[in-house]
Amino acid sequence: MRLVALVLFLTQIAFAAEQEPEHSTIMNSVAESYVKLVLAVGRHDKDYVDAYFGPPEWRKEAEKTLIPLAQIQSDASQLLPRLQKADVSETDEMTRLRKEFLRKQIESLIARVEILAGKRMSFDEESEALYDAVAPSFSDDHFKSVSKNLESLLPGEGSLTDRYDDFRKGFVIPKEKLDAVFKAAIEECRNRTRRHIQLPQEESFEIEYVTGESWGAYNWYKGNSHSLIQINTDLPIYIDQPLGLASHEGYPGHHVYNVLLEKELLRKRNWIEFSVYPLFSPESLIAEGSADFGIEVLFSERDRESFERNVLFPLAGIPGKDAERYFRIRTLVKQLRYAGLEACRRYLDGRMTKEQTIAWLQENALSPQKHAEKRLRFFEQYRSYIINYSYGEDLVSRYIESRGGTAENPQQRWIEFERLLASPRLPSGL
Repeated sequence: MRLVALVLFLTQIAFAAEQEPEHSTIMNSVAESYVKLVLAVGRHDKDYVDAYFGPPEWRKEAEKTLIPLAQIQSDASQLLPRLQKADVSETDEMTRLRKEFLRKQIESLIARVEILAGKRMSFDEESEALYDAVAPSFSDDHFKSVSKNLESLLPGEGSLTDRYDDFRKGFVIPKEKLDAVFKAAIEECRNRTRRHIQLPQEESFEIEYVTGESWGAYNWYKGNSHSLIQINTDLPIYIDQPLGLASHEGYPGHHVYNVLLEKELLRKRNWIEFSVYPLFSPESLIAEGSADFGIEVLFSERDRESFERNVLFPLAGIPGKDAERYFRIRTLVKQLRYAGLEACRRYLDGRMTKEQTIAWLQENALSPQKHAEKRLRFFEQYRSYIINYSYGEDLVSRYIESRGGTAENPQQRWIEFERLLASPRLPSGL
């Protein structure tokens, strides 16, 4: 009886393999090779593999052998003509998106290997090669016009940056109250997200507070619907940041994005390429752009201000008497969000020195010196990755609103947001 059962089982597998379309067989083979090459690049670049939850033996194999960059580049280049043979012209949209996703991710991997091998690119050339996008450029006059609108809200002596910094000191969360404020923010974002997106019952996360990093917060996705969210406490954390970080790193941001990719594309469709997340790739623009836009999906401006004033301010022990002015200033300062991108572009293109970049950020991004110095560290570590935030948010926002997901139609906004997170969309596809 056991022999009969085994023969029947093997026959079923063979039958399933025979039924699989040729294009799926080709893409599955390319996807497996792609995942292994991502792990191989990770041996040369410690920041490259942001998450991996595929077969453990593949990681073990990658750890045993250091494949030369030239070999990785050659192997990756050979995947592209193989992928091209997958005829998806008559198949569903998701399959067509998969093929294009694999192509762009492989091309991005090749570009990253070339950079690691010493190839120099301009900021815009690098961002297009790695992230499938080129961000717009802004003149100093753009940032100065925004700063001028802040003058009346920040009267006093000294530079506008100093006045802005002095004003914000009254809104710093005491370290002993930080955890309570963050947990309340995450719980609110989680509850609001769960009303619209069906997440696995087992999904979970944990929070750690760290120091010494170039970033402010980070989501490390571990697989099986679990994340580790780290918050960097090197610099003061202001009362408006926890809700933004909770939505960006958690709900409906990075944590939800990774959960949905794992659930819908890896587990349901067996698309193995979604068992790995290479940080320097087009996938990151969708990840960061949707994470930044997430708070707009969660809250109207009035709802956000109400929750912060009525819940987070008291938890932090911060008086709410000047909250209205604080919120008005925050709205204006958001118009400076491209300042960091512009500073990074000029610095990496050699148009500004370190000292000039720090001074430029102080003047045009309203960054106090310590904040500007930390941003410079981020530029040096992650380079053109910075486009994925402000420009990524704009691309995601325009895409969702073009499909009816406007602020006036919040239900459709949630529908389009979830569709985006659960599909292999690319920046050029937005």
